[in-house]
Amino acid sequence: MTKKKPDTLSKIDSTVERNKMPEADFTIVGIGASAGGLGALQAFFKNMPAGSDSGMAFVLVQHLPAAYKSNMGQLLRHYTSMPVIEIEDGMVVMPDNIYIIPPNRNLSLQSGRFQLCELEITRGASHSIDYFLRSLARDRRERAICILLSGTGSDGTLGLKAIKGEGGMAMVQDPGSAEYDSMPRSAIATGLVDLVLPPQEMPPQLIAYVRHPYLNTPKLVSSPDQINANALLKIYSLLRAQTGHDFSGYKQNTLGRRIERRLAVKQIERLDDYIRYLEQNPLEVKELFREFLIGVTSFFRDAEAFVVLKNEVIPRLFNEKSPGDAVRVWVPGCSSGEEAYSIAMLIQEHLDVLKAYYQVQIFATDIDSRAIEQARSGIYPASIADDISPERLARFFTPTLDNHSYQIKKTIRDMLIFAEQNVFENPPFSRLDMVSCRNLLIYMNGELQKKVLYLFQYALNRDGFLFLGSSETLGEFMELFNTIDQKYKIYQSKGIVTPRLFMKKYDLIQRKAVKSAHGRTADDRENASMSKLIERVLLRQFAPACVVINERGEILYIHGRTGKYLEPAQGEMNMNILQMAREGLRLELTTAMRKAMAQKVPVYCQGLRVRTNGAAITVNLTVSPITEDQYPLPHLLMVVFEEVKLPEVLNSTQEVAAAQDPDLQKDAQIVAMERELRNKEEHLQTIIEQLETSNEEYQSTNEEFQSTNEELETSREELQSVNEELSTVNAELLQSIEELSRSNNDMHNMLAGTGVGTVFVDLQQRIKRFTPPATKVINLIDADLGRPLGHISANIVDYDHLVEDVQAVLDTLKPQERQLKTRDGLIYLMRILPYRTLENVIEGAVLTFVDITVQQQLQGSANRLAVVVKDASDAVTVLDYEGRFLAWNPGAQKLYGWSEAEALSMTIHDVVPEAKQKETLAVIKKLAGEVKITPFQTQRLTRDGTIIDVWLTATPLINKSGETYAIAVTERGLGKG
Repeated sequence: MTKKKPDTLSKIDSTVERNKMPEADFTIVGIGASAGGLGALQAFFKNMPAGSDSGMAFVLVQHLPAAYKSNMGQLLRHYTSMPVIEIEDGMVVMPDNIYIIPPNRNLSLQSGRFQLCELEITRGASHSIDYFLRSLARDRRERAICILLSGTGSDGTLGLKAIKGEGGMAMVQDPGSAEYDSMPRSAIATGLVDLVLPPQEMPPQLIAYVRHPYLNTPKLVSSPDQINANALLKIYSLLRAQTGHDFSGYKQNTLGRRIERRLAVKQIERLDDYIRYLEQNPLEVKELFREFLIGVTSFFRDAEAFVVLKNEVIPRLFNEKSPGDAVRVWVPGCSSGEEAYSIAMLIQEHLDVLKAYYQVQIFATDIDSRAIEQARSGIYPASIADDISPERLARFFTPTLDNHSYQIKKTIRDMLIFAEQNVFENPPFSRLDMVSCRNLLIYMNGELQKKVLYLFQYALNRDGFLFLGSSETLGEFMELFNTIDQKYKIYQSKGIVTPRLFMKKYDLIQRKAVKSAHGRTADDRENASMSKLIERVLLRQFAPACVVINERGEILYIHGRTGKYLEPAQGEMNMNILQMAREGLRLELTTAMRKAMAQKVPVYCQGLRVRTNGAAITVNLTVSPITEDQYPLPHLLMVVFEEVKLPEVLNSTQEVAAAQDPDLQKDAQIVAMERELRNKEEHLQTIIEQLETSNEEYQSTNEEFQSTNEELETSREELQSVNEELSTVNAELLQSIEELSRSNNDMHNMLAGTGVGTVFVDLQQRIKRFTPPATKVINLIDADLGRPLGHISANIVDYDHLVEDVQAVLDTLKPQERQLKTRDGLIYLMRILPYRTLENVIEGAVLTFVDITVQQQLQGSANRLAVVVKDASDAVTVLDYEGRFLAWNPGAQKLYGWSEAEALSMTIHDVVPEAKQKETLAVIKKLAGEVKITPFQTQRLTRDGTIIDVWLTATPLINKSGETYAIAVTERGLGKG
């Protein structure tokens, strides 16, 4: 009998697979295919060099019907020498293997292990390819490769974007060679595909890419030790000359890795060679430009951040607005528009709650003109349904005619204005209520980030909101914003102008003034110069000393000589006016500042006695808000110091004369009282200083409390994280309990449904569980659970050592088998086996009772029939439907010459002459179709090669299910042919 070939869909022991440690240094190729993909896959693997040891793992993701059992393994075995494995949950990915997704499952990759979950169908379409490719991008980053083959729909497009965003590579089947081209064309439309090839041409390119130094010598260009700065500047110059955009302010490591990837795709190893290639191929410059712009984006990316945005920010955009007012939002670096549309949906949902009209303007900008065009169209692949709730999908999107895409409804599109703009070279938008700039700053170096953040601060209204990406931070600009949500990087502008910002605006004012002076006549310029000269003289000679401060007292600008009123504080440099104020000014200055800031009116303090250089002077103090209409500088104060000249104090001679004159005595008393008043002032100043010292101590304590509060907040976050982990563990335990309950129910139904009596006993032979059929052999009821087996009476004839046999099995661990007869005349086959746990621990025994009464009766009939067949003079044989002999009686041996042992390794073709082969196959096919065959004459071969005539009767054999499983053949010899 010939052995059946093993199934090519390798069944690897899942326990061994799960115990393997994942490898992280090899490439994984995700291959997506749908309708017409089989031929493409066969062509691909047929041209994959045998024994190439590429070190890649291939994962095939198809659209399969839920109940369909794929034969992909068997179909691919003729085209590849690599093992083809059906994926199991938790299986470790290993190189040089082909993995196939099972039907009705979504597949993801996490830390080098496959994760399977229930397939979700959205609007009748599966997005299993996108689902896997996105996880592949996260897990393998630049070692992820995407290949999309023939198929319908747009599945795979978003996954391709994710892989490109992480630095991976994408190949797509040439639509001209695809049986169905919808899926390849959708991917090519993104403009992100590296290679478009027929399947048979992909393997050489794939192997060359994987062997390139980009994947085998990390950081070829981006490593600081290997950077050719001059070469990178040449590349930046080529890009600037052709695209008009300067990338020199972007992070070198990020752009370096993007350049390396283009070298790998083009099979160029040296940077200088690539520069020459760029100079000779302008199209490659455009491809590199697009490579730099690739970003990862999706609708409601970081869903929890958008929940906070919806609850904490969107309603506050309308707090100070009246119906009909404008709400202005800017989304720089919008890419293909998903984030901008997400914000528009949130705003529309809030407008529906307010039931009022507001003029919403969302400016979405990017330097990528192709991305802007796609965003304007508002058309996205159908797989976005995985990122958007069904309610929003139905409300804000319309399916396209081919059902392969969705389009944003016009009511939402009308809110947005898409424009091509360079955020740090073109003028920004202004008077904005919110700026959403997520995952753009991370690509810029520190100086460029500062420039962009300056622009955002300038563009935002007071109390406007800034929404950044999870990996971005404000850095030194934290003082300009209040934190709304630290985790999701949502901030609110304070509208504060820092010294650097003030000088920047001052310079802008000066430049505007100079610019406005251009074009004047010579007389106008001369008059303007004379006017400015006079103004400067007047300011220098007559204008009092003054300073400009912000709301925290920081000095931004100084005019005139202020040394009489201010002096640097001891210690570290501190330009706070309250710390620099001389004795006699600080208390009144503090009060005046608060009053001027709160009431927006000037505050005057006259006759202040200020100690300066050992003497005392009288000073008038004015603190007023700056409210220049043309160049408003909010929250700034001007502090003016004006010294008051008093008559000189009487000299000593005048004091003697004053003693003789009553009027002069009064004057002397006044002088004494003034002296006493000064002493009181000095004492009061001492108290004030003591209070200030106490205030500093309180401030220090407050800082300690603040530090403690931050530590408590950190602890709270840690506890929240632990709580989330416990919730996850609890959910897993609940799921395990549900699975255990289902398994228990399955086991109960299986034991009850088999009709086999089963009794479980522990090591002391106490009954733990039994099935209803067991009560026909042993008289058991539910109350017997926990009782010793020996205390229960049995319905067995001529057998009274059941307890001893069970104990023998427990002692020796050797199963026992016996036939028993009950008082009802039924015959049972009893088996006693050890009860083993999964840890191979013996915890008792299992007794099974199988009713074999009918089999025993049939066995007698079968034995009698066997005697008849054995003694028959005719040849009696049994064949399966592949022509293999399953039975061969002595009459067949006598007629044909082969022994039974020899015949069982033969097929029907070995005993049929060549001329009768087709006839025999036709008979077998008819019998397989349950067609009755009348006896007929034919020919057979004997062992010595003689052809004899036989009379043949063939009958199909039918099992209990009514299905034919074999053919019984009786042949009687008629002599030689």
